[in-house]
Amino acid sequence: MGQQEVYDFLKKNQSKWYTSKDISKSINISLGSVTMSLKKLRNSNFVMHKKHGKRNQYLYSFKK
Repeated sequence: MGQQEVYDFLKKNQSKWYTSKDISKSINISLGSVTMSLKKLRNSNFVMHKKHGKRNQYLYSFKK
């Protein structure tokens, strides 16, 4: 579980940006697993990310 589910979720919902918490709740996977999966996907350039808010929070979207 993890990386493939996160990738599939973002691919299916390409028109929006999501926090790791949003993704975790939507696909019912722990926040830690989602965070690690997003880190790997970011390093592989499969997802886009941008900083959001005052804290160290990011939004993620599928890279078209």
